[in-house]
Amino acid sequence: MADTFPSDLIDAQRRLHRANAEYRALCQALPWSVEPLEGWAGEEHPHTGVVTGGRAGSPGYTDEQKTEEARLWALVRELSIEVSTHPYWSTVEGEPRVKARMTLKNHPDTAPADTATA
Repeated sequence: MADTFPSDLIDAQRRLHRANAEYRALCQALPWSVEPLEGWAGEEHPHTGVVTGGRAGSPGYTDEQKTEEARLWALVRELSIEVSTHPYWSTVEGEPRVKARMTLKNHPDTAPADTATA
């Protein structure tokens, strides 16, 4: 298995990691529902009195949040296709291709510069 990848493939994988990190961070910050919805009360356990379940109401996504979520999700899909259909993969057959793909995903040069803020 070759552990030397074309620079454009490494760059595409790096951009994919970054886009995925940004998308996950955005999704964690978004309300739980795209559209405004009322919440519901939890249920009290009959023996312990502990309330479980329930959810506060959701204000829904703003237009800006909807636009940004759609943009990032489209970018993740686009970069996934770019990486997975790169001509390099036609030079590696069978099981070595799977190993090469995993090597690329964990390649030190594909790590985004800063995922803490993404």
